[in-house]
Amino acid sequence: MAAPASLGGAVNRRRFLAATGAAALGFTWLQPELVGAAESDAKVKFGLIGCGGRGKWIAELFQKHGGFQVAAVADYFEDRAKAAGDKFGVPAARQFTGLNGYQRMLELKEVDAVVIETPPYFHPIHAAAAVAAGKHVYLAKPIAVDVPGCLTVEASGRQATAQKRCFLIDFQTRAHPAYQEAVRKVQAGDIGRVVNGEATYLCDSTWGGMDPILRQDPANPEVRLRAWGVDRILSGDVISEQNIHAIDVATWFLNAAPLKAYGAGGKTRDFVGDCWDHFAVIYHFPKEILISFTSKQVGKFWDDILCRIYGTEGTADTHYFGEVNVLCDDPFKGGRLGNLYTDGVVNNIATFHKSIGAGDYSNPTVPPSVRSNLTAILGRTAAYAKREVTWEEMIKTNEPWEFSGLKGLKG
Repeated sequence: MAAPASLGGAVNRRRFLAATGAAALGFTWLQPELVGAAESDAKVKFGLIGCGGRGKWIAELFQKHGGFQVAAVADYFEDRAKAAGDKFGVPAARQFTGLNGYQRMLELKEVDAVVIETPPYFHPIHAAAAVAAGKHVYLAKPIAVDVPGCLTVEASGRQATAQKRCFLIDFQTRAHPAYQEAVRKVQAGDIGRVVNGEATYLCDSTWGGMDPILRQDPANPEVRLRAWGVDRILSGDVISEQNIHAIDVATWFLNAAPLKAYGAGGKTRDFVGDCWDHFAVIYHFPKEILISFTSKQVGKFWDDILCRIYGTEGTADTHYFGEVNVLCDDPFKGGRLGNLYTDGVVNNIATFHKSIGAGDYSNPTVPPSVRSNLTAILGRTAAYAKREVTWEEMIKTNEPWEFSGLKGLKG
């Protein structure tokens, strides 16, 4: 059976997501000889899909864990696939390129799992194809750039559980004990009834290095792909691609999705890309709880990724690169965190390996990741429209995003 997701062929993204974003995936491509392969080997052999800077960085952390081995690499660009393959000792025959290179990787029985570090636009297709091929999946956030993509990943997570495969989404905060305890105390009522809260993601021009790349030839789809971080369609815009870290913590504290949102924002920096550099959104959650969200990806001298939850009896105060504390009658001082950017990934890699070895296919990171990704999309939708948008309207509209340069890329 041919791989189900040909990005360069007849099965385009819109049709693929429409077919797979329902209650369950409509195909199964599971080779019987792969069942139990990872559990029987000393190391879990994985394929890296997406060999840019973060892809190579995270593959090295997988190697350092000791329970994994890089068995294959795939990237659209030959130079990136070769650089990663050479770095990790992957033979040239298992270095795949082009839009459909990942499909050839998924045919390898030597590959037990995949680590997906491609631009977010491709996450739903790559993850769904990996699950259909019977692989364990380690997926970067955000899971998708649009509602159909989120629903596809949700279905892939359920299908992975049904096929006895692990599916982990890499949010670093949820893997840290201090964040976990802070959330537990808020949900246990230690700060009283939650009244409101705030989530912010403040930083400077993160993707500044990609702008000169895009300026060379902004209409060239390969150039757009290399500069995906400043491309709205490929990245999901900054509110989905980066700001989701703060939004995810807010939805985690409240254990709920918002009912509606009102937002605004815009672009002030001199970038060729079409991503905005600031957002402001008011989210309305159940029980009349308001969360104010703001972000910037411009300016200097002030950086913070935080979420504060205010209750009638106290406050939870969390910072990605700072401290995590709960101020109440029975306070929790989580103290200053280390390098959460790395430590959270290391924890997730360990959990992924443990889940594969123990046969734990509950895949608990999928539902909250779908929820927070959709929350980011709700805020983005409201900000673009400069009006109130309800969760129900967003889901019903089910707007797909299409990369116009797809046909210009090599299969």
